[in-house]
Amino acid sequence: MDIARRNNVAVTGNPQGRTVVLAHGFGCDQNMWRLTLPALAEDYRLVLFDYVGCGRSDTTAFSAERYATLEGYARDVVEVSEALDLRDAVFVGHSVSAMIGVLAAAMAPERIGAHVMIAPSPHYLDDDDYRGGFSADDIDELLASLESNYLGWSAAMAPVIMGNADRPELGEELTDSFCATDPDMARVFARTTFLSDSRKDLRSVTVPTLVLECTQDVIAPREVGAFVHAAIPGSRLVTLDATGHCPHLSAPDATNTAILNFLAALS
Repeated sequence: MDIARRNNVAVTGNPQGRTVVLAHGFGCDQNMWRLTLPALAEDYRLVLFDYVGCGRSDTTAFSAERYATLEGYARDVVEVSEALDLRDAVFVGHSVSAMIGVLAAAMAPERIGAHVMIAPSPHYLDDDDYRGGFSADDIDELLASLESNYLGWSAAMAPVIMGNADRPELGEELTDSFCATDPDMARVFARTTFLSDSRKDLRSVTVPTLVLECTQDVIAPREVGAFVHAAIPGSRLVTLDATGHCPHLSAPDATNTAILNFLAALS
């Protein structure tokens, strides 16, 4: 199988620099990194891709069985890394991709040498003392709405997820991205995402890790950022002066500065 074609892999930036892999979240594709690329391209080799079922990936490779768990998406990451023979790459994962990166690193530790987690969440459901941001009824309602009317759900939820109501163009962009995703494949990815529990997997992370959170985020509240930070020894937590779940789009300068400072410290 042509992995580069399957996952619409693109390699850009400085071929002599350390490799940075940019992994998009649910309902998105690699275009979501366009405001990050200029900040990193001079010094770093950048690898972008689309998960199967997203963006310009080869949707004929989609398997509802494989992608019913985050491990299926993590295998995409590992296979892309193997195809490019990546070593000690920095994995930048947005939202659920932060946890996918954790799983991929456990599968192939030689491939990933550091993590940048943007608005990560290892578990979306409130559970005893853990606050994930959603009750069981919230998740059931979210998935039922998504499965019955994906386009309507996208139009309603994307602006909420993006935040920044005073900048409606951001919500419109995320809505367009959601709506461009095949509904059947999106339903699988959504169920996999919102029902996942990767809290125990955080214990496997032993490499340098940056956790980026926003001041307000309906998908990953600050309690989640604190949990991820506490679960990964030696990790660094940065609260961006930004709101919403996509700071790489709503506050690119602050996000890029935090990433660049972390990358410089790895040198």
